[in-house]
Amino acid sequence: MILFPKSKINAGLQIIEKRPDGYHNLESLFLGLSQLSDILEIVESDKLSLSLYGMVPDCRIEQNLCVRAYRLLECDFNLPPVEIHLHKNIPTGAGLGGGSSDGAAALIILNRLFCLGLDNQALADYASRIGSDCPYFIFANQSPAESLTPMLVSGRGELLEPVEVPALEGVLVKIETPNVFISTAEAYRGVVPEKPQIPLRELLKLPLDEWRGAIKNDFEKTLFEKYPQLAECKESLYNRGAIYASMSGSGSSVFGLFAK
Repeated sequence: MILFPKSKINAGLQIIEKRPDGYHNLESLFLGLSQLSDILEIVESDKLSLSLYGMVPDCRIEQNLCVRAYRLLECDFNLPPVEIHLHKNIPTGAGLGGGSSDGAAALIILNRLFCLGLDNQALADYASRIGSDCPYFIFANQSPAESLTPMLVSGRGELLEPVEVPALEGVLVKIETPNVFISTAEAYRGVVPEKPQIPLRELLKLPLDEWRGAIKNDFEKTLFEKYPQLAECKESLYNRGAIYASMSGSGSSVFGLFAK
């Protein structure tokens, strides 16, 4: 069984406060994109194995989120062993959610392959145990390939609300990924949480040509100082006609929204 895990970009990312559990409450708009996706195949086998192709991340098998997804379901459903084949096109450490999307896609495939009967909410609950932004991809990876999948994300990333964003109708998304790896931990070390004066959900109602300067990614300030090539990439997108440009997530990818 094969699935094509999507990437995502963040339109706005507000880091609101640090939680007692060490995570941060945030608010962001996630947009799922099929134009940059991985390829995941899972088949029943006589032993668990993981084969990686393409832009292979450097990690041990048990650290891979597809394997972690399998282990979660194995505990509750006594799954047989499987072969996992993952072709990576989505760069790691780029703020595009590739690893999280792969883990969510693995849950979806295993649920279908072994007829576990889990609905999307149950899958999202499992996904939240893999990573903060994994629940979003349970829904994004099952939506039409050609569509943006917008959801307002809050909490530590596990609270999802489908929203309509008229400003995004008919836009073309272009993504650029400078040769910079940024870990999530590094990104959070430089940010100071602050409750925004205007909630993101209100800012998203603005016309797209008013987003610049209004809808911000809170990680940009310190990361642009440390990695000036990210700021240069963003400015380049504006110079080439982007109506809005921003770093995605904790970086290092930068995207621009263009009129088609």
